[in-house]
Amino acid sequence: MSLIDLSLRAQAPNFSQPEFRAALGMFATGVTIVTARSATGEFIGLTANSFNSVSLDPPLVLWSLGRAAASMATFSTGSHYAINILAADQQALALRFATKGVDRFADVAFVEGVGGAPLLAGAAATFECFNRSRYEEGDHVIFVGEVERCTHRVGASPLLYHGGKFYAEHPL
Repeated sequence: MSLIDLSLRAQAPNFSQPEFRAALGMFATGVTIVTARSATGEFIGLTANSFNSVSLDPPLVLWSLGRAAASMATFSTGSHYAINILAADQQALALRFATKGVDRFADVAFVEGVGGAPLLAGAAATFECFNRSRYEEGDHVIFVGEVERCTHRVGASPLLYHGGKFYAEHPL
């Protein structure tokens, strides 16, 4: 077992925030919409590409949310949420759930999953999660969800995001 010297600190970055964002954009990701139902019954959802698997046993996934997000209170205190992995034909939905000041759920087909979290129709996959733990790091909070149910559409093509643009998969 190795011990980490807690007196060590990272050096100051030698890049700007725009440079960091541009470099991060070179990592292609899938696109998700994370949804929940607030304590008052309101449906909450947002577009996120900060999704990753953590463990198979138990089944765990993670995603992150900016500390200043309006939905932080709902996600921090709620018992459940759903992660909807978008299909290639759901770009308009990704844009809607990334837009402030609109009714994100207007005319959106969904069913309620565990804890009332909306499961979006047409998603390539869904993960219904128990809100297991949260970790504050920098300007974001990392949420770890314990997956209670998951589904996927066999053969569905995912919506991808790279360099600030949406893409559909094309096998090499």
